[in-house]
Amino acid sequence: MHSILIVEDDISLNRGIALMLEKETIQIRQAYDLKTAGELFRNYKFDFIILDINLPDGNGFDFCKTIRISSNVPIIFLTVNDMETDIVTGFELGCDDYITKPFSLMVLRARIMAILRRTFSDIETRMIFDNMIFDFDKMEFLKNGQAIQLSKTEQKLLKKLIINKGNILSREQLMESLYTNESEFVDENALTVTIKRLRGKIEDNPSLPIYIKTVYGLGYIWIGGTA
Repeated sequence: MHSILIVEDDISLNRGIALMLEKETIQIRQAYDLKTAGELFRNYKFDFIILDINLPDGNGFDFCKTIRISSNVPIIFLTVNDMETDIVTGFELGCDDYITKPFSLMVLRARIMAILRRTFSDIETRMIFDNMIFDFDKMEFLKNGQAIQLSKTEQKLLKKLIINKGNILSREQLMESLYTNESEFVDENALTVTIKRLRGKIEDNPSLPIYIKTVYGLGYIWIGGTA
């Protein structure tokens, strides 16, 4: 059973979302302000967070920023803020989706379930490859016992490649997986830059990678290492 935190100050909407998700045998905890949301986040483990931006005692962007310091939990912003700058800010802070009000409860449910399926696949969250340990749940990544600092996008890219070990992933597949609805705001060279940065952190010789291989004209593949 998944556990979801709903942070929404509109009581009727909060309850409506909760009733909808409870039908999916999902455990729901509700907060109507950031103070309560923070207490719940510190005391319970959540698999998903639905987060409003405009709250009585603060800003959802700030709460998202705090969450991302210690957790990779999927987050959907649910807000009336429909300015392009707000949407971009949400994704830059690490949200997984951004939905503007008014919206369809059925569409919200579909997006939540899709993200949960992608996030909680059958793979282990802790994997070992040669001299590297990747713990996606704890957001801890080690090489030769030393911590590797990976951005949210680099973590998503690494996980996507490992899940599909031995299979070629096209640039289009990776872009869709990494940037979701923000793809229209992302420069076409963003994936190339992210691949280069990730190689620089995990490959002994980034110029001759043994883990993340380029298949020219097709895409990229995770091929090296003994798990």
